[in-house]
Amino acid sequence: MKFTKGFWMNRKGVRINSTAQVRETRIIGNKIYLYTVNYGHDAKTTGGPIIEMFISSPQPNIIRTEAWHFKGSNQKIPQFDLNIADFTPEIENTETYVSIKSGDTKLVITKSPCTFTYYYKDKKIAGIANQNNAASISSISVQDEDMMDKQLDLELIGSSGKASKSSSFMRVQMALGLGEKIYGLGERFTPFVKNGQSVTTWNEDGGTNTDVSYKCIPFYVTNRGYGVFVNDSGPVSYEVGSEQASRVQFSVPGEKIDFMVIGGENMKDVIGGYTTLTGKPALPPAWSFGLWLTTSASSDYNEEKVMELIDGMADRELPLHVFLYDAFSMKENTWVSFEWDRDIFPNIEEQLRVLNEERNIKPCFWLNSYIAQRSPLFDEAKELGYMIKKPNGDVWQWDEWQSGMGIVDFTNPDAYKWFQDKLRPLLDQGIVCFKTDFGERIPTDIVYHDGSDPLRMHNYYTYLYNKCLFELLEEYEGKNKACLFGRSCTVGSQKFPVHWGGDPEANYQDMALSLRAGLSLCLSGFSFWSHDIAGFGGTATADLYKRWAAFGLLSTHSRLHGIAHKVPWLFSKEGEENGEESVAVLKAFTELKCTLMPYIYSKAVVSHKTGIPSMRAMVLEFPNDIFCEDLETQYMLGESLLVAPIFNEDGIAKYYLPKGEWTHLLSNDVRQGGEWIEESYDYFSLPLFARENSIIPVGNNRKDPEYDYTDGLTLNIFSLKDRADTVIYNIDGEFALKADAVNDNGKITVTLDGTYNDLKICMRNIYRIENIIGATAEKCEKGVILNVNNNQVSFDIG
Repeated sequence: MKFTKGFWMNRKGVRINSTAQVRETRIIGNKIYLYTVNYGHDAKTTGGPIIEMFISSPQPNIIRTEAWHFKGSNQKIPQFDLNIADFTPEIENTETYVSIKSGDTKLVITKSPCTFTYYYKDKKIAGIANQNNAASISSISVQDEDMMDKQLDLELIGSSGKASKSSSFMRVQMALGLGEKIYGLGERFTPFVKNGQSVTTWNEDGGTNTDVSYKCIPFYVTNRGYGVFVNDSGPVSYEVGSEQASRVQFSVPGEKIDFMVIGGENMKDVIGGYTTLTGKPALPPAWSFGLWLTTSASSDYNEEKVMELIDGMADRELPLHVFLYDAFSMKENTWVSFEWDRDIFPNIEEQLRVLNEERNIKPCFWLNSYIAQRSPLFDEAKELGYMIKKPNGDVWQWDEWQSGMGIVDFTNPDAYKWFQDKLRPLLDQGIVCFKTDFGERIPTDIVYHDGSDPLRMHNYYTYLYNKCLFELLEEYEGKNKACLFGRSCTVGSQKFPVHWGGDPEANYQDMALSLRAGLSLCLSGFSFWSHDIAGFGGTATADLYKRWAAFGLLSTHSRLHGIAHKVPWLFSKEGEENGEESVAVLKAFTELKCTLMPYIYSKAVVSHKTGIPSMRAMVLEFPNDIFCEDLETQYMLGESLLVAPIFNEDGIAKYYLPKGEWTHLLSNDVRQGGEWIEESYDYFSLPLFARENSIIPVGNNRKDPEYDYTDGLTLNIFSLKDRADTVIYNIDGEFALKADAVNDNGKITVTLDGTYNDLKICMRNIYRIENIIGATAEKCEKGVILNVNNNQVSFDIG
């Protein structure tokens, strides 16, 4: 939201009151209290606006500022579920400044003029912009509310049309340094670097090629080694160098703003600190990393069609691990009822038994939190008061998704439990996970059971919705065994994985935009992400299907889904009848992913422990490489594998390898980094490179993602210049094996700690070794294979 017009003038009807000087400072426990005025002289006054603040530290390396103009209003709920530590920062109060140090992060506030400067290990990382001695933490009064509401441009459902119903805002302007780049703010389909963009955190159902988002997160991270989290679940409006080119501005409606600056050694540290505050992601079960298939979002299926799809995969020897029953498994215009349409699923209990016990396929059930008027649940929920209400006490309803639908009120503890109880019969029948669709179009002219502010609840609703379902699945499946497949989210939703990127169209542009948005989300505290292979809407060509399949199977989670069926035999190139090549490509990449599970799952455990995502933007792994700062069409899968999907029908890959030696995982070709490469690939490959000094563990199971990763394991060691290591976890997320490899002037030593059976080491592109101890050697086309018989293996490179 823009409040000024040019550098000197405010917009019409806008009055800005900034913090020019600090008039009083007090230390209260572990907090700093101060109040500021909007003038710079020393004369005493009896009126005019002031801004009061509390400065504190909720966690090491996180400094929080709560600033307010008027504090007479009641505290707004909901508030994000944060982990506030019992932490004592270092506070210093002098005549000219006051400072607070938390871990290695420090804020220094000068008193006259009032300035805010943040440091990490004595290096300046950020400052609150200052102009003419007016520090830009500001209260703003607006006479022209229509102008402000037009700027916000929120999708207001069931509202009178006013976004804020307020003529007041609070604003912060952070300095934006030369060369500083801003990332994150949720799953954004607009350019990956947010500089120059106006962004508002307001969840909407808007597809994958617009400036609205299913997943809005008021947190950004910069390439300068800090992040900023705005602790407000309502609409936060960002101007990222778009109102004033040298500033990142964020504002909220009302009289209070609450934000936190997070310092760190690098972007990984910052994301780790943010997820310590807002919650680490749960560890998804190993089976969830396999291939998912759905019935399609159309009505063209029944019990026989489901088995036709599943048998078709089996007949073609295509691994399949999860099958999703989509919306039309319930009768039309009754969504949600959680009751199978017995006209098309008369024997669903037996089918679920077959999937679970005979096919080793996990059944998943589609749902949302909307209750159609024709649903058998509607009257019960109305009678019990379990749906969101209008101010007059009536149930809020509309016809946009399901006829006369209402929305479950999860702020009511009884409704929360009631919703869970309605789903228990499905879990008892054999369903093991839920697709939690929708959750974005939440009205604002309503009343919640607990009195939550509807404006702030709009984004927060999805947190309660998914939390309710995730807790139920954990009750049935256990910790680190529960999995959702959700679309909407907010701060903290990373605790309830997995999330997918919404509804892309079947074209290369939406495929690339999906990756862009996924990388943005993964820099916003989320670790596990998926997308609809071959697009949700439209009909993919066979070419697009095969390229998207490769990308999809090299994402953390992989799903075939769309309005129409997405089984590969429906996607034939010219001269084919049954999509033979599409079948072969899908099989190849599904099998590749299964063999990579010892690596992929170990990165998932790291994400669970640290909050660092498994799918990583290049800038996260190579923060000092200027060419990586803008890269949005390739990524790192963990720290060791580079993936560059192909986004054109010509099969041309254009990608960048950072400095170092890189080895193609499939072809074994070696490339020197530090340059851009353009080359063509067939459908069975793409740029997939292992970084130097990497150990990639490869399993011996090509059909399933869930197996004993240390039985028949091969440790592939790439370009060992000095040292490398890897840790393998079992499917319960427990430590199983660690391998350390050291190159000491040509003498290689590999040390093993843990349990294993039939372990091999493959020295990629090394074909001659001598003086072998602890193993026997044999040659293969990719290098020397060592059959391990001791916990320490050593040899010389010949």
